[in-house]
Order: sequence, then structure tokens, then C-alpha cells
Amino acid sequence: MNDSPWAAEPVPAGPAYDALVGPQTAPMPIVPDAAGRAFDDREARDRGAAFAGGPPLRTEMPLQEPMPSPPPPPPQAPQDASPPQKKRAGRDLRAAIGVGVGLGAVIFASLFIVKAVFVGVIVVAVVVGLWELTSRLQEKKGIKAPLVPLAVGGAAMVIAGYVRGAEGAWVAMALTALAVLVWRMTEPPEDYLKDVTAGVFAAFYVPFLATFVAMLLTAEDGPQRVVTFLLLTVVSDTGAYAVGWRFGKHKLAPRISPGKTREGLFGAVAFAMVAGALCMEFLIDGGSWWQGLLLGLAVAVSATLGDLGESMIKRDLGIKDMGTLLPGHGGIMDRLDSLLPTAPVVWLLLAAFVGTG
Repeated sequence: MNDSPWAAEPVPAGPAYDALVGPQTAPMPIVPDAAGRAFDDREARDRGAAFAGGPPLRTEMPLQEPMPSPPPPPPQAPQDASPPQKKRAGRDLRAAIGVGVGLGAVIFASLFIVKAVFVGVIVVAVVVGLWELTSRLQEKKGIKAPLVPLAVGGAAMVIAGYVRGAEGAWVAMALTALAVLVWRMTEPPEDYLKDVTAGVFAAFYVPFLATFVAMLLTAEDGPQRVVTFLLLTVVSDTGAYAVGWRFGKHKLAPRISPGKTREGLFGAVAFAMVAGALCMEFLIDGGSWWQGLLLGLAVAVSATLGDLGESMIKRDLGIKDMGTLLPGHGGIMDRLDSLLPTAPVVWLLLAAFVGTG
């Protein structure tokens, strides 16, 4: 007996078997396939019929080795939560400090050497501020506030306030508004009302408010009064920034200026009141520390309102800064925003406390 698994099985003989399965044939030879597996020629005929389009009697695909499963991805180390980023200022502090020191040197030098030179500094700041404001109005809103009468009238306002006081400033303001109305008549009437309204607003907002700084200078201790005005405004802004940056959580006016907080306002008030008490006690002739507390409180409020007011203008125009003239600060108007509305407040309170002489 042949034990080989590849041997053909014996076929039974006899007429009954022949009648059932047909004539007996010779054992079918073994034919190896392409993979080396052996099968008989009946299977070969079946496969041939399948390739020829006929119905296969039996189809037996070659065994395929299973595909190796891809290696599992290496386990990832749990990512630690990124450390909280430190708060950063939105501007270049080095540039801002450098420009601030340079401006301070020019202001102090002009104040204590020749008063008229400081008046010239005010005039230059007013003209540049008017140019920035009217340029942004035309670029973003298509409003053509006439710059020439504004610049000439603004310079005249500052000089008149220094020479003739409040009366001279009001007369120059009225003449500037009239000049804006007449100058705009040289162009087509479309948008006339919008343009002259913006022009009168610019005349009041920039040069008229700046005139009170020149009026502070006319007193005998004028340079000390101007230093008090500038110092309190800067200290108020610094206190608001320092306290708000460190402790600020509650927004002051999120729709106008999201960066300002109530804590920052408290810091501005505290810093300005302390500085005001010191300035009134040691800089202003006849001043008292309690007057300085009131002065510092008023400056903190007016400076904050002035900053918010310009933020409203810039949000309406869709801009971040009024200009790029001062690295780290923006434009001139971005530095005058808190100074302009504070000037008449300081002038009025000092006049009430120690007089205008």
C-alpha cells in the first residue's frame, strides 16, 4: 500500500461503477501550479474553462500568506499642559521708553530755558496731530476736513492763548471755525456738512484743548505748573498700566477698550493722588497736599476718559494707531489722547486753588 499523500486512490472496477461514472480512465497526472502546489489535470481543465469564460467546475485559489499587521504606533508620552504665557505689552517697550525720554528732554529743556520755545513745541504737536487726524478721517471715512485752515487756526489758537489768555483762545477758535466753513466752499457741495462738522470738531479737539497748556505757562510758576500737568498725566497712565497688567480682571469698558480694567483705574487714581499731593506741596507756590489729592483724582478721571474717547474714534475708523511717527507709541495723537482733555481740568483747578498769576 502506498502511503504517499500524492498517490492516486485506486478506482473500483466493475460494470456498475462504469455505468455510474462512465468509462474508467487512467489516473490523472499531477501538475504543479505556479506556487508549487500540486493538483490534477481535472483541476487544470476547470481553471482553463474559467479563463475561457466558461463556468468553472471548481476554483481553488492558491493560499496566500497573511499580510503582516502594521506595528502598533509607539506610545506617546502625555503632553504636559503648556505653561501659561506671561503677559506682554502690546508695544516695543524699549522704543517707547527711548522716545519718551527724548520727548521729555525736549520739553524740559524748552520749559526752563525759554518759555516761547515750549509754545513752539505745542504748535508743532498740534499741527502734526491735526494732520494725523484729518488723514485718518479721509482714508477710512472719506471725510475731507480742510487741513490748511485747521493748521493755521490751530497755531493761532495756541499763540493767542499764551498771549491773551482764555479770551484770545476763544476768539481764535471762532475764527478757525469760520475759516473751515469758507475754505470748504471752494469744493463741490456734496458732503459739505459732514466735512465742516469734522473740521470744527478737529479744531476744538486738538488745538483748542492744547491752548490750556500754553495758558498754564503764563503764570509766574508756569513751568512748574506744566511739569505738574505732564507728570500727573504720565503717572496716572503708568499706574493704570502697572496695576491693570498685574491685577486687572474686571473690564472697565470692554466694547471701547478691552485692555482697560477697573483695577487699572484704581491704580491710576492712587498713583495720581500721591503724585498730586507731592507736586502741590513742593512745586506749586501756595499749594497744599490736600489740593494735590483732589487734583490727582481729577487728572486720573480726565486722562482715562480722554484715552477712552480716542479709543472710540479709532474703533470707529477701524485702526489701532493714529500714526507711526513715534516708535513704540504710534502717532502724536496717540500720546495726546489723555493730555488734551486733562489740560483744561488742571488749568481750572490750579486757578481755583492758587489763582492764575
